[in-house]
Amino acid sequence: MRSRFGTFAKTLALAFGLFLALPSAAFAQTGYWGQDTRRERRQERREDRRERREERREERQERREARRGWDWGNNGNWGGSYQMRQTALNAGYNEGIEEGRNDRRRNERFNFTDESDYRNATKDYNSRLGSRALYQRYFRQGFENGYRDGYNGY
Repeated sequence: MRSRFGTFAKTLALAFGLFLALPSAAFAQTGYWGQDTRRERRQERREDRRERREERREERQERREARRGWDWGNNGNWGGSYQMRQTALNAGYNEGIEEGRNDRRRNERFNFTDESDYRNATKDYNSRLGSRALYQRYFRQGFENGYRDGYNGY
């Protein structure tokens, strides 16, 4: 009788253990406690944040390109060839953004007029482009835009 009772008790204990263990494992896999749904929501939020960062990055790039002179409607049109305008605006912007970032990194005040590149405004100038004074005017316009973007962290 003891052996039958012992076997019965062991069988009952095993069945009770399985009764407790199997449903909880199944519930965990199906998200009964919300584990899977929470994981999915976290993943969706990460993807949303990633998409928003990418959209902001694209918007900044578009603003930067507009200031750089690729869409030079906001830059003065003082004449000269298209090649001269684009060369000067791009060279100025590239130098300006570098100087703006350097000043921001060094915690210096916002002042692009103290930069030697701004004062000289002859980087990438070639006499085949046309008037040196006109080139300098466009270069300084591009430098100001680039410096502002660099200083502001774009």
